[in-house]
Amino acid sequence: MEVANQIFFIVFSLIGLGLFLSALYQYRANEKGDFSIYWPMSVGLFSLSSFCFGIALWFHQFFLTIANSSFIVSVLLLIFLYRSWNKRPFTKFQALLVSIISIFIFFFYDYLRVIPDTFKHRVALITITQELFLIWQIWELRKYYKKDRTVVVKWLIFLSVLTLFGEIVRTLWVLIGSTQTNFFLYAQDAVALTLLWIGYGSTILVYVALGSFYLEKQITKENQIANTLEKTREENEKITELLKDKERLIYGLMKANKTAATGALSASIAHELNQPLGASNLNIQFLKMKLEKGVLNPELGKEILDSLEEDNKRAATIVKSLRSIFTEGDLNAQDVQLGDSISKVLDIVRPELKSKNIQIQLKVDDDLPVKVNPAEIEQVILNLVNNATQALANSGTLQRRIAIEAMRSGHSVKLSISDNGGGVPTEFKPQLFELLSTTKQTGMGLGLWLCKHIVTRYRGSIHYEDAFGSGARFIVELPLSH
Repeated sequence: MEVANQIFFIVFSLIGLGLFLSALYQYRANEKGDFSIYWPMSVGLFSLSSFCFGIALWFHQFFLTIANSSFIVSVLLLIFLYRSWNKRPFTKFQALLVSIISIFIFFFYDYLRVIPDTFKHRVALITITQELFLIWQIWELRKYYKKDRTVVVKWLIFLSVLTLFGEIVRTLWVLIGSTQTNFFLYAQDAVALTLLWIGYGSTILVYVALGSFYLEKQITKENQIANTLEKTREENEKITELLKDKERLIYGLMKANKTAATGALSASIAHELNQPLGASNLNIQFLKMKLEKGVLNPELGKEILDSLEEDNKRAATIVKSLRSIFTEGDLNAQDVQLGDSISKVLDIVRPELKSKNIQIQLKVDDDLPVKVNPAEIEQVILNLVNNATQALANSGTLQRRIAIEAMRSGHSVKLSISDNGGGVPTEFKPQLFELLSTTKQTGMGLGLWLCKHIVTRYRGSIHYEDAFGSGARFIVELPLSH
């Protein structure tokens, strides 16, 4: 009978070892998720406890002390686990106080072990401590069940209650109901042993339920991720379709921006000029045809001339808006938040930056008012960002980045746009802002000159300096708007 009991303990230890290895694998695979180390630690100590119970009679009874202490710690760790579920982990001081209980049981049990006829006292020490810890576990599980009413949590509560009931009956039976007066663990009567194995069996089921609990959590999380990815994929497909035309338009705008402020608007201006000029050409051809045939009546002639006059006015308005950026007349300046202008430009260039794998480092202070024409200052920013983008695209740099900083500097606003490309060659620096001066093979030499022209119109300044490490840095300063 004693050998059979020892074999039972060894079998439970092997089962516990299998559960420990499974729990440890799941924990390592999901260490950054919701998995807790308390679960594999608890089942590992349970396996160690069962093994020590199984070999104590063959080697030394001190293994009984190790077995009982390990068992109590395994039960205690489940309290740590359930409290972590409730987002109420022990503080370091609380954990130390609770751990003292395990240390006390280790020394007190070992003290009783060497005293004859103290088996009942040892049983009472271990089982009553376990029962108190089980009550604590049940209370923590019920608290968690109010938030997560899953079947697995309900089973954990049931199994903990079953274990508690079995241990209470076993305690009462060993202390009061048993007729044996001198016995020990491996030679208890049938009732006590049955209650012991029921308790061990329900504990094993608790660890199995914990495995199911974490597996269910993992499956739920993976399903959520899969659903999110599927929704994201569908949304990305729709967004991609919507952005294709926008990217083409922005790409065309970036190419047209070779001439800086006017370049960014040249495509639309040319298109609008073609309309009145094309209409004028048709009216002239029609007028010539009527005159050649001699069938032009005064009313028709007046109508054609009025149409020509209207087309001429439309073309003049377009040209005037184009020329206004080069004249010293009315600037149409207004109070503008520089941060808003930067945001608008970034909205335009973001697809281009993404396609070229360029990161933006943005550091813009709040409340940076400047008195400028919004369209003109946006074109300055756009041109400088476009220059940095082209420089990075041709540099071969792996980690490409453009840094944009804007802050107050005394009574001015200081805007800095820099990149980590190859920078500007030394021979080009002196004439960098001169008209028709360019470092690009396909450039026209208007962009930086026009940037300087616009900035100086608003009593500002722009200059170049080498960026820290490598690359180019352009600094624009504008007076604060009062």
